[in-house]
Amino acid sequence: MPDISGTLQNKVAVITGASAGIGAAAARLFAAEGAAVVLMARRKDLLETVAAGIRAARGRAVSVPGDVRSPEDVVRAVGRAVEEFGGLDLAFNNAGWGSLGSPLHQLDESVYDLVMDVNVRGVWNCLRAQIPVMLRQGRGGSIVNTSSVAGHCATGAVAPYIAAKHAVLGLTRAAAAEYGGAGIRVNALMAGSTRTDLLTPHLAGNPELEQAMTGRAIQQRLADPAEVARAAAWLCSDQASFITGGAIPVDGGWSAV
Repeated sequence: MPDISGTLQNKVAVITGASAGIGAAAARLFAAEGAAVVLMARRKDLLETVAAGIRAARGRAVSVPGDVRSPEDVVRAVGRAVEEFGGLDLAFNNAGWGSLGSPLHQLDESVYDLVMDVNVRGVWNCLRAQIPVMLRQGRGGSIVNTSSVAGHCATGAVAPYIAAKHAVLGLTRAAAAEYGGAGIRVNALMAGSTRTDLLTPHLAGNPELEQAMTGRAIQQRLADPAEVARAAAWLCSDQASFITGGAIPVDGGWSAV
């Protein structure tokens, strides 16, 4: 990954799922690289803690609690970027939810609804709120959506999650094709298993599960959230100016073998 020091200077970014894990790591990194960041997630107190830490480090950050499943919440976060910082240049649509669990025929319908709503409708809501602002500004922009290695093939996660992450890649490519002429780049991160607070409870006392999640990869370990965040920051920067519609693996070589 190239050195991206300062390459987000004077940009304005919205980051979802920013209260912990990859989103929080991205929030800190984007701000350290010079961007003003608007942070969105459901967990208000954790979200404000991340934003306060950024401000304490002399960065620019505001927290806007909300749920990506709600179009109104997403519009409010994007609107705050415009009101507080004067526009929107970058978006990292990272919020997601997944699970290990039952085979497809045994899953409750509520699991399907939750997984699809957070991962697919959430990205859909974000794109529909962010792109009009970028179009009005007339200066292009960069959007990164968090997909997964589950967007390539079945991984052992629940079936709706695999379907959802395939759909995120489809939305990414459709948006890249539709808005490339306006200078808006849209890419997907195909993230491998990452040590986040969503995953950690499943790993506690279960080394066999961690081995199953990492054994296929060339680098046989879980990613640190900061490693995924660095890829998102690079894609948002002008150093990735000729990359759009991409499915960028950040998976330790999982998809290479």
